[in-house]
Amino acid sequence: MLYKFKSKSTGDLIMLEPVGRRVLEIIGKTPGPQGIILYSQIAAAVGALESAVAAEDALAAQRRAEQPEEDEDTRRPQAVSLRQRVAPFIDMLRRSEAEAHDVTWGV
Repeated sequence: MLYKFKSKSTGDLIMLEPVGRRVLEIIGKTPGPQGIILYSQIAAAVGALESAVAAEDALAAQRRAEQPEEDEDTRRPQAVSLRQRVAPFIDMLRRSEAEAHDVTWGV
């Protein structure tokens, strides 16, 4: 399943179900087949996403500090961070807020 976010201010944004569900939970929305983030809710949604990103970044920094140095040959590839996953969505929210548009989603 895919989540497709839409706004009159931007192009559509598509997320895989696990990422879309997590994003919606972070901003306090019930993940479902469709919904809306009202213009008046966008600032709070951006704040919640930025707080979640900061918390994940702090946890990652703590893990790096606790682990011994690894050489390049044994280092695991980095997973895609929440910061990277939500950056386009935060941009969509900010642009929608600037133009006073709601953001909707559907599957």
